[in-house]
Amino acid sequence: QVQLVESGGGLVQAGGSLRLSCAASGRTFSSYAMGWFRQATGKEREFVAAIPRIGGSTYSADSVKGRFTISRDNAKNTVYLQMNNLKPEDTAVYYCAARSRLLYDNRWPASPDVYDFWGQGTQVTVSS
Repeated sequence: QVQLVESGGGLVQAGGSLRLSCAASGRTFSSYAMGWFRQATGKEREFVAAIPRIGGSTYSADSVKGRFTISRDNAKNTVYLQMNNLKPEDTAVYYCAARSRLLYDNRWPASPDVYDFWGQGTQVTVSS
């Protein structure tokens, strides 16, 4: 079991930046693959970015490529989402998620169904 707490959301003007953090409880953070999702009002939850357990390639949605960067610090039990050049369409509640399962799943990393634990979310609002 892991508990996830997001922080760093807020109100920012278009073109600005924010860095979201997701702090995980427990001592086995490095055993979880991590992802960020977002959900705008009236829309389905959508994949933003993901990072494997220990380093390696990261993944991001086409809509955020070149603007958002996911990273993790296993020593601090934290995953980050650096968001640059924000646009009004990035407005949403952002959630971090942890995947504990080890078996290969071709739905990784974009399907919410492959993640086992979720944070409560943090609001990001981008004004035009």
